[in-house]
Amino acid sequence: MDTTREDGGQRRIDAGRRDRVIGAAAAAGLVGERHVAAGFLDVDGVRGTVAGLRAAFGTGVPVLHTFAVKAAALVPVLRLVAEAGMGCEVASPGELALALAAGVPAGRIVLDSPAKTGAELAGALGLGVAVNADNFQELDRIAGLLDGRAGAPTLGLRVNPQVGAGSIGAMSTASEHSKFGVPLRDAGARERVLAAFDRYPWLSRLHVHVGSQGCSLDLIAAGVRATWELAEEVNRRAGRRRVDSIDLGGGLTVNFDDDAVRPSHADYAAHLRAAVPGLFDGGYALVTEFGRSVVAKNGFTAARVEYTKEVGGRRIALTHAGAHLATRTVLMPDAWPVRVDVHRPDGTRRHGPSEVQDVAGPCCFAGDVVARGRALPRIEPGDLVVLHDTGGYYTSAPWAYNSIPRPAIHGFSTAGGAVRFATVRREQSLAELTAEAGGEYADALTALGGRL
Repeated sequence: MDTTREDGGQRRIDAGRRDRVIGAAAAAGLVGERHVAAGFLDVDGVRGTVAGLRAAFGTGVPVLHTFAVKAAALVPVLRLVAEAGMGCEVASPGELALALAAGVPAGRIVLDSPAKTGAELAGALGLGVAVNADNFQELDRIAGLLDGRAGAPTLGLRVNPQVGAGSIGAMSTASEHSKFGVPLRDAGARERVLAAFDRYPWLSRLHVHVGSQGCSLDLIAAGVRATWELAEEVNRRAGRRRVDSIDLGGGLTVNFDDDAVRPSHADYAAHLRAAVPGLFDGGYALVTEFGRSVVAKNGFTAARVEYTKEVGGRRIALTHAGAHLATRTVLMPDAWPVRVDVHRPDGTRRHGPSEVQDVAGPCCFAGDVVARGRALPRIEPGDLVVLHDTGGYYTSAPWAYNSIPRPAIHGFSTAGGAVRFATVRREQSLAELTAEAGGEYADALTALGGRL
């Protein structure tokens, strides 16, 4: 079920439906005095987004769309996107374990990361997981593991086209000094890539990922075109199709300014078709690795306001939404701003005159503020603040600062009319938090040696 609507040709998230869900969550006690924060994921919206992604690429070329597990490292979410037709892109043994636990077939999983261990590679190869090597040393390691072995899975090499950085340096992976992939513009690197395809008959894929948030469609297309041109060169040199698939990575920027879905996956695919038409002529199978763009706008976080106060002539709301949930927003507010709505304790949205206020979190440092100087309806204790577009990387990747228990995450659907909820991850208990902090080893250090 698609939960967006057309508005002047632009797709927009249905804000009225979201407000109805918040009211239902408050009524059900999923967030409020007892459960002071919770994340919510729109099941209908995710399904609609995946359907849109698949439609954007059409049926003229074989495409494996994989979901970047890091964007929402939750087994039920991975099961949902797999059911909708996606595979998984994983970047660690933990992410691989989550994808397998979700029932994603090994043949629909791609392993990326710049520091895979020998054991990690051996395990992936044994399962039949596709692997993108980051560098030439890793190719040599794979060759040793494959020695005399038949039936290897798809194996690729990641390249860095060095086309430049987007507006957020930390999210840009195709800059001159990026740690990822083989830098194509460095002296001798291109020749070494060509030689690697001569040396390793099992190498059949090129992988590129220009970056994520803050990277324009033009920048992404430039990186993809450079990689396609390299694939064409490899194949001309071999006199046959040595590279038969190209992994395009992911990285579609998400609009955090309002409810509009822009750019869309259809915009992305159309831009690539115009910039790299040869990519879609059927000669190459394609892989995508979208994460944030699949789930970000299909999720929100709600948190209780515990207190309010006036400081320096400005009202501050002390809430349970802070750096432990919105880490990037708190530490890099210019790069990762969030929109905030205010709802009454019963979940209905507050309207009326606005005033400039800060929305602060519960963490014990002064910078724990998710929104500064925002014009919002007057916030009162017991209200709920709602952080928009947090379906990716927020409640699924919490920070353990101050040992604040991880909140519950709930999926929801309005298919059929009524709002229905399902738990994705339950709230962490204090006992679980204590165990994670080494509770069973409480005497371990004091037992080492005698007293001084």
